[in-house]
Amino acid sequence: EVQLVESGGGLVQAGGSLRLSCAASGVTFDDSYIGWFRQAPGKEREGVTCITSRGDTLYYLESVKGRFTISSSNAKNTVYLQMNSLKPEDTAVYYCASAGYRCSHRPVDFPTWGQGTQVIVSS
Repeated sequence: EVQLVESGGGLVQAGGSLRLSCAASGVTFDDSYIGWFRQAPGKEREGVTCITSRGDTLYYLESVKGRFTISSSNAKNTVYLQMNSLKPEDTAVYYCASAGYRCSHRPVDFPTWGQGTQVIVSS
């Protein structure tokens, strides 16, 4: 059984920072690709970033470049999303997801998902 659990969401003011965590059980991130996605109200789910088993970041959503950073700790079996200079447009439910074959910005390519964590950025 594979389980992904996100944490670290909350309410912050614009310009603030937040670090999201994605902890895995039943699978090691050494052998997988982990993506962060987000879904704002009335919007489709979009890929934010993705990291490979080697720790290489394959992409960032254009609107978060320079502000968000993905990283991983294989020892802790955890992937992080550091979010700085947050904007109200970043308000969304953030999900981490695992895939065994590729690092994609398409949700359909990720079979396993966490429950999501809410991020609200106030102006």
